[in-house]
Amino acid sequence: MSMEQILKARQERIDTLHEIQRERVALLVIDMQRGFLEPGAALEVPPGRELIPYIKRLIDCCREVRVPVIFTEFVYSSALPCLRGDPFGPEHLPSEAGKPTGFGYPSNNCLVGEESMNSPDTISELAPAKDELVVRAHAYDKFYGTNLDYALRSRDIRYLIITGIMADICVNCTLLSASTREYRVTAVTDAIATLWTDILEACFDIWKRKFARLRTTEEVITELRKE
Repeated sequence: MSMEQILKARQERIDTLHEIQRERVALLVIDMQRGFLEPGAALEVPPGRELIPYIKRLIDCCREVRVPVIFTEFVYSSALPCLRGDPFGPEHLPSEAGKPTGFGYPSNNCLVGEESMNSPDTISELAPAKDELVVRAHAYDKFYGTNLDYALRSRDIRYLIITGIMADICVNCTLLSASTREYRVTAVTDAIATLWTDILEACFDIWKRKFARLRTTEEVITELRKE
């Protein structure tokens, strides 16, 4: 077989093994939070707002066909002074009276209890239902130090549909962690974003080779609705 044939056969095998089993799949909405999506937030990700209608369609479909929807939120707390704040995310540190705020400065971004545009809460357009799990994590990997894996395994979930921001940070860390735990991951290409198009494409290229299959929102919805 030629290299092209080998790669094609491997991709077909990946696609077959990752095809959604509706009774064993969950939708993961990663970090669609006010602190990342509201205009003027210290760590604003403008491309993330373009995902909202796509993720909303996926959420609505999953609720309709009784597929669990799980939300994650990155949070920071002074009681847990991890590296995600200092030095990698100074914006998450508590602001100081009279000092500058915004990108590169302590700004209360996603700080536990913050209620401004830097709030860690999921945006209202995608608000979790009262019976849906919200996983708050102090790390980029939403499995690390949380109850996410336990919540999934307790429902016998083995397949994940992953959406959200940012592709190269929290989505990437969580997707790789899910694959390591033997979840069969589908990354939704038009429902994942970061600040840089070339980095987004690089993430897709890496994931499809070793960690997940790629599908669009429309393709996932078609699969979810299939009897």
